[in-house]
Amino acid sequence: MSLPAAFVLKGYPRLSETFIAQEILALERRGLPILIVSLRQPTDRHRHPVHDEIGAPVVYLPEYLYQEPLRVLRAWRAVRRWPSYRAVRAQWLRDLRRDRTPNRGRRFGQALVLAAELRGRVAALHAHFIHTPGSVARYAALLMDLPFSISAHAKDIWTIPDWEKAEKLAACRFAVTCTAVGHAHLQALAPPGRVDLVYHGLDLARFAAPPASRPARDGRDPADPVRILSVGRAVAKKGYDDLLAALARLPKDVSWRFTHIGGGTLAKELKAEAIRLGLAGRIDWRGAQPQTTVLEALREADLFVLAAKVAADGDRDGLPNVLMEAASQRLCCLSTDAGAIGELIRSGETGLLVPPADPAALAEALARLIADPALRERLGAAAEQRLRAAFGMDAGIDALAGHFGLPVPVAVPACT
Repeated sequence: MSLPAAFVLKGYPRLSETFIAQEILALERRGLPILIVSLRQPTDRHRHPVHDEIGAPVVYLPEYLYQEPLRVLRAWRAVRRWPSYRAVRAQWLRDLRRDRTPNRGRRFGQALVLAAELRGRVAALHAHFIHTPGSVARYAALLMDLPFSISAHAKDIWTIPDWEKAEKLAACRFAVTCTAVGHAHLQALAPPGRVDLVYHGLDLARFAAPPASRPARDGRDPADPVRILSVGRAVAKKGYDDLLAALARLPKDVSWRFTHIGGGTLAKELKAEAIRLGLAGRIDWRGAQPQTTVLEALREADLFVLAAKVAADGDRDGLPNVLMEAASQRLCCLSTDAGAIGELIRSGETGLLVPPADPAALAEALARLIADPALRERLGAAAEQRLRAAFGMDAGIDALAGHFGLPVPVAVPACT
């Protein structure tokens, strides 16, 4: 492929989307030329080191059409003369009748700009997320008469209607998704063989070897409390309200400290709730941080907790990368059986799982793990072993490379 593939992202760079950045870098290193197209300007104050290694140029589309009206108007004047325009406009109007939202209009306007400015400069389009980026990529690809493909993840799968997913899957060249749960759902809506299960995995070369050992903290020493860590955005599906409620249920004589890393719209509410529950003095809210800082926190922690659940709007996690990152550091994980978490964490074997939205069960599991450092060590070691056996990055990149027409390395048998 001499011309680049345009990777359409909702925002770039994003601290919460290291899985996308590691994929782009790995595909670049396999020889795929890439142009990143972002629907939004970056909002995070920090960047991960992987973002600085990516060579792909970035094009930012108008985040809101009224912000760059002349750019949108120029695109429309150019594209409306193309033979494909009427059919794509008709498709957009059909979609708009079923989804009468301003966002639907914005997607079409962004697609016009993408098509007008990148026609002849890209060979294909690939959308990360089947919802908004998938719509922009689909309209633009139809306008330019180019193939498009989709990577579906978590929220995007569960918060748009089946008709929209089915039509995009029927029109795309290929689709991949990163959990068995998501794969089963999408494949039921798609033509046979259209959707592949491709785990993101973890680029283990980026992670230092785990600590040889951790202190045997058990919650009995007020001067050396058990260190509990969670990394995730402060949004409903991460269940931080349940985690705070569970922490409040722990016996008063158990010594612990909780650190949260992540931004998110509910941060202010969660901090207020921590004060109401009398927990504020035991919690360190660090906000969004780069991966190097996250890794340091994982190495210093005794226990990782993620209380994931399904939000009221249907939003949910797939298989959060932070759980794989925690496992890479041999850190014991406590989570819920929401989404695809059980594909990595097998309760009682590689961590503990409790039902989602159940603070009482979460508190019971927390108390058990706080008091038993040997159990934490056993579960953490098993999680690291499973991660390295089943969730390395290379297999997923091999699959994607094949879809993009890149040569896939052939394993050479070892000499005996």
